Amino acid sequence: MGIKLKNQKGAIAMKCISCGAGTSIGITNDVTELEGCLIIVRNVPCHKCSECDEIIYTADVVKHLEVITTAAKMTVNEIAILDYSSKVA
Repeated sequence: MGIKLKNQKGAIAMKCISCGAGTSIGITNDVTELEGCLIIVRNVPCHKCSECDEIIYTADVVKHLEVITTAAKMTVNEIAILDYSSKVA
């Protein structure tokens, strides 16, 4: 996880743990290989480093990705492409 700092307006700004540069809020795709199954989750919210392009997820996003990948592994044998905002059964 990145370093969270409050800016002058009181909003949370995150610093990159790799290089220390600032980050901006963005969207990315997460690719996980789990026991021979490739799981691609599209449109994942993240913080992207402005210098080194490191991707940082908040704890809530990590938890939701774990739920998605666990559910996908139970139903898919090889490849799953899912959207982050889709409901997981």
